[in-house]
Amino acid sequence: MMRMVGTRVHGLLDYIMGIALIGAPLLLNLATDGIETWVPALIGLAIIVYSLFTDYELGVWKVFSIRTHLRLDLIVGIILSLSPWIFGFSHLVWTPHLLLGIIIICLSIVSKPRASIKYRDKRAAPPVITSIIEP
Repeated sequence: MMRMVGTRVHGLLDYIMGIALIGAPLLLNLATDGIETWVPALIGLAIIVYSLFTDYELGVWKVFSIRTHLRLDLIVGIILSLSPWIFGFSHLVWTPHLLLGIIIICLSIVSKPRASIKYRDKRAAPPVITSIIEP
């Protein structure tokens, strides 16, 4: 399997996708305050939250491994893709949920499961302590 998307790019796409999912119902004029609006918004929020907790270049708190993050992406992509039928709103809208879910699934499959060597080396290096008083 060809894993060609690096973790830095994946991280950027995570935040973009999260924001897009939160805003998509409004942007696509689908905001009806029903479950068809809340599913993508909640999934978008979840993507942003677990991205903040992922140990990669754009994570803030390094709690989840990238492999765990990619598994979460796969799960939320499947849920988003199937949500119109799972939650019974396919008669109202299904195309954006299915397409964005498939994009998330594909991105989880083609992303590298390890951060770049540069990032890993930086994380492994001990902190540099500089003295205020020069000897």
